[in-house]
Amino acid sequence: MARWKELSGGLDPVVVEFIGQLRKLKDASGLSVHRLAARTGYSASSWERYLSGRLLPPAAAVEALAAVTCTDTGADTDTARLMALHAAAVDSWHRDRPTGHTDANEDEEGGEPLPNLVPRPVTRRRLYLTAAGAAVAGALIAVAAMTEVDSGASAGSPRTAAVAHPIAYACTYVRRHGSWYAGNSDTSSDALEVDMSGPEVAELQCLLQRAGISPGGVDGNFGPLTESAVISAQKRYHLDVDGQVGPHTWAALRG
Repeated sequence: MARWKELSGGLDPVVVEFIGQLRKLKDASGLSVHRLAARTGYSASSWERYLSGRLLPPAAAVEALAAVTCTDTGADTDTARLMALHAAAVDSWHRDRPTGHTDANEDEEGGEPLPNLVPRPVTRRRLYLTAAGAAVAGALIAVAAMTEVDSGASAGSPRTAAVAHPIAYACTYVRRHGSWYAGNSDTSSDALEVDMSGPEVAELQCLLQRAGISPGGVDGNFGPLTESAVISAQKRYHLDVDGQVGPHTWAALRG
């Protein structure tokens, strides 16, 4: 399965640790951003911002995510410790913002806007805050881990690496054993959803394109246009419509 995109290098380590915990909870829930939005009351676009590090979520959104994960997985998530990490992230987030800064990108549901991402020198206080944030994160109750399944691929396969720079993908269609392939990945089972990247996503985009459903280009990034194309394909092939790609959607597109 493709991994999350790397966060901006300008974010404070405490904020990065907090967003990492959000991503683990989201993965453990097994929900797409659209289903997560329906369960928490915060829009899918807001969750995309929260999970990509473009916006810090309000406390209520964090509590809602923890509650959903606990309900769906039975994991005993320590919400109090998670909220303590959130508070540390909020403190760091505000501390990094310039005095007199006017927020131009406030979220419609109360998230904290992204500060100016200017690298700062390492100070004793920063080292202390980073260590404190890591200590809080280490005390969180472990949630269910998502196991990456890579049938036939080696441990160093590029399919498990985050995409740091744009990669030029091509669609080279070939028909083998009754199935279509586009030359980027042979998978027929990898689960894909919004905010993932890699050759599997490029393969998906090529197959959507071959089916006459535009994903907005073949760049290996699962964004809103690709999600919309997946939904259109699922409707066409009478599949469950959730905007996520699993074995049934792969089979329909390769058929």
